[in-house]
Formats: sequence, structure tokens, C-alpha cells
Amino acid sequence: MNHKNIASQDTPVNRKNNRRMAGILFYLGALLITIIVTVPLYWMIITSLKSKGALMALPIQWFPKEPSLKAYRKVFTIFPFLRAILNSMLISVLYTLITVLSASMAAFAITKIRFPGAGFVFGLFLASMMIPTQITMIPLFIIMSRLSLVNTYTSVIGPSLFRAFGVFLLVQNMRSLPDTYMEAALIDGAGLAKVYSRVIMPMLKPALATLTISTFMEAWNDYLWPLVMLSDKKKMTLTIALKTLNGQYGTEYNVLMAGSLISMIPIILVYIAAQTQMKQGITLGGVKG
Repeated sequence: MNHKNIASQDTPVNRKNNRRMAGILFYLGALLITIIVTVPLYWMIITSLKSKGALMALPIQWFPKEPSLKAYRKVFTIFPFLRAILNSMLISVLYTLITVLSASMAAFAITKIRFPGAGFVFGLFLASMMIPTQITMIPLFIIMSRLSLVNTYTSVIGPSLFRAFGVFLLVQNMRSLPDTYMEAALIDGAGLAKVYSRVIMPMLKPALATLTISTFMEAWNDYLWPLVMLSDKKKMTLTIALKTLNGQYGTEYNVLMAGSLISMIPIILVYIAAQTQMKQGITLGGVKG
């Protein structure tokens, strides 16, 4: 009798209702997580639009009664903020370009040319990923000092020549490409440079987009290394400018929030422009290889 009751409960209608209930719970959970994640961003936006007096008003104003852009104008008048943005943009773009170029060439040599000791070299790249950045900072500073590169953009951009994560990511993706493409190009008379630029690179757009976004974000948000290498205020990056702003105007939260929101715009734009390619690159790098 009990078996019949259990069997009668497991009907197509009940299964459909269970799936529907599971879907509703899933979307409710996703909505809750979205609200939790977006509330801090919303708070930053409304804080930047408030006046200094409205920040301490009780009850809390979730919608500014008199929204104003004074905080954004103040950021650019009290501090060389535009210069810091341009410095960060220059460093981040060059850092990203050099990283993508050097990592892709290294990955091409390891996976497609297969020179003697390629596996050992790749192992060194992987081993270097286990070394904390703080350990290599002092030797890097000594090298830059002896090359007279301290307080120059070159000293900040220089480490982009060797980025182990970029090599690892592109090696995993290049290994998934059949060698027949390269062999066909070589038979047609193409050299290694043309195979690299005309055959391999176009097939790695998702992985390159992933590497580009992650590298740009790393360079744009980097604080410690530019702080160590750059002493000239005219060359300071945006992260150093925000730290200085926090020290001088620590109580003017609307100004701090305005500066922080401005610093987020380039990263958001870069991610929106390449998010589809980035997702494909992460998937390919994780599944194949």
C-alpha cells in the first residue's frame, strides 16, 4: 500500500511542479545575490551625488534630494586627477600590449616549435607562479636601480615582459589547436613569423581577450609596484592618487566615492567590450589542454 502511494506521488505533474519550484528558488537566490552585490555600488553612486551635509543626514537618504556633480568637479580641481588617469592609461595599455605579445610568442615557441628543453622552460614558468610577488620586488628594484630606470614609466612596465600566467593560459589554448594548420601554412611557403601572426593568433581571440582583460585590470589596479618605483607626483598612477586623496580628504566621502567611480569606468568599458570572448577563453583554457 505504501509503495502504491509513493508511486502515485511521482507523476509527471508532480515532477513538473518540482522543477518549477526549483527554478523559482534558483532565480530568487540569484536575485538576492545580485541585490547584495549591487547595493555597495549603488551606495557609492548616490554618495558621490550628495553634498557634504547630506552625507550625515538621518534618516539615511537612499535617493539624494538635491543631486549634484560638485564632488566630481572637486576631484579634478583639488588634485591632478586627470594627469593620474592618463598615466594609468598609458602604463596599463603598454603593459597589456607587451604582456600579450611576449606571452603569445613564448607560448608559440613552447607548443608549436618544440625546441629542445621546451618542457623544462614551461616548467620554470609554472614554478615562477608559485613565488609571491613581494619576494621578487627587492631584486627587481635593485635591477631597475642599476639600470637607472627608477622613477620612469619603463620600470613599471618592464615586468610585463615576463608574465607566467599569460604564458600558461596561452599554452593551454595553443595545445588544443591541430598542428595541421601550421603544417599547411609551412607547405605553402609561410615562415614562422607569418604562421604566428596570420594563422595562430587569429585562432586565439578568446584566450587573447581573456589575457588582455585580466592584464589590463592588474596593471590598472596595481598600487604597490608603482608606489615603489615612481616618486615624481607628475608620474603617479590613479591608485596612488586615490590613496593620496583618501589621506587628504578622508572625511569627504562624496569626493572619495566620485574618485573611486571614475577609476572603475575604464575597467567596466573594457570588460563590456570583450566579455563574450573572455568567457570563451576561460572555458577553452579550462577544458582543453
